[in-house]
Amino acid sequence: MNSKRNMLAYDRSSTGLWVALIFLVSLNLRPAIAAVGPVLAQMGTDLAWGEGVQGVLTAIPLIAFAAVSPLVTFLARRIGIDMSILLALLCIAAGDAIRSFGGGVGIWLGTVVFASAIAVGNVLVPVIVKRDYAGHVAMATGVYSGCITAGSATAGLLSAPLAQMWGGWRASLAFWSVPPLVVAVLWALRILHNRKIVVASAAVRNSPSAQSARSQSSRGVFARVLRRPMTWYVTAFMGLQSSAFYTMSNWMPSISASIGYDASTAGVHLFIFQGIGIFSGLLIPKLMNVRGNQVCAALTASAPMFIAGLGMLLLPHLMPVWAFVGGCAQGASLVVALALIALRGRDSAETVVLSGVAQSFGYLIASLGPLMFGVLVQATGGHHVPLMVFTFVAFLQCVVAVIVGRPSKM
Repeated sequence: MNSKRNMLAYDRSSTGLWVALIFLVSLNLRPAIAAVGPVLAQMGTDLAWGEGVQGVLTAIPLIAFAAVSPLVTFLARRIGIDMSILLALLCIAAGDAIRSFGGGVGIWLGTVVFASAIAVGNVLVPVIVKRDYAGHVAMATGVYSGCITAGSATAGLLSAPLAQMWGGWRASLAFWSVPPLVVAVLWALRILHNRKIVVASAAVRNSPSAQSARSQSSRGVFARVLRRPMTWYVTAFMGLQSSAFYTMSNWMPSISASIGYDASTAGVHLFIFQGIGIFSGLLIPKLMNVRGNQVCAALTASAPMFIAGLGMLLLPHLMPVWAFVGGCAQGASLVVALALIALRGRDSAETVVLSGVAQSFGYLIASLGPLMFGVLVQATGGHHVPLMVFTFVAFLQCVVAVIVGRPSKM
């Protein structure tokens, strides 16, 4: 029992402001991706890419999330949760730089690098929140998901103006390598602050008996989580809400431009979509325990995206309205998805596994969204058919919301 406590202490959080650093980490988990949408058309023109190739580029981060998420558990077990976060921040910065200055191959390679690093943060941040804010999981989830949305919205708003000011999209995208470096320095200071805890627990952590117990325990936890139907309901919800967010984040400027809005106004629409999610994400935790379940929260978070899809189909010139309505959905849905991961995991070990599984398969589902949207735009020459598919996917999210909101009895 003491050995187990010592092993868990290896990554024990500090107090005060050191704990809150996780929210700064969250700010850096989306800008590298969100900055692409407003300059995607410029990239396509400069590189002679059609919408299909652009769609592939926008899907790569989600495919990387799917591929890397199951491996994060092994990385965290090997070097610790805090060191894994530090490595992720450094790789986000490196990937941004490679994408901007590595030439044609660098665009693809850099995207894979920073997306893989973001996947590490995606999996481990909910685990840290469950560990450090055990008594306030829904509240803390709302705050850190709000930070994720704030970072995304800021990148979406500034990307096009920075490209105009600095003479191209490469410099604009390179800017987003700076914030993760700054946070990496602060996170390294946090690790040094905890150094005595790390050293004290290292011997127990690396002892043969502890390694054997961890190996047997992790296999059992993984099998147990996979057998649970709730695991796959959470995964489906994560995938569907992520598909909606990334599809709109990458293609909303294009939709706005197709109905007559200029590039700056289209960027504002994207900012509304991403920015309003900060507030909806902070409000949705109030509905996370209505009648002892999360059905109300999950459905309230999902329905506005379906309404926004219908609106863009039937009344496209009201795009600012649909950007606002859809934004309410995406911010709240992210909070619900991440909170469900924390709530449905019975302990830290299960939460790590559930987070990895839900984000791996969930983002694999999500990658089809922006990819198919781009392919359908190129195939049909317009946005009507892609929006029909998008709206149907949003409806499926509403159905899954009712199922995933009921706590598992297993």
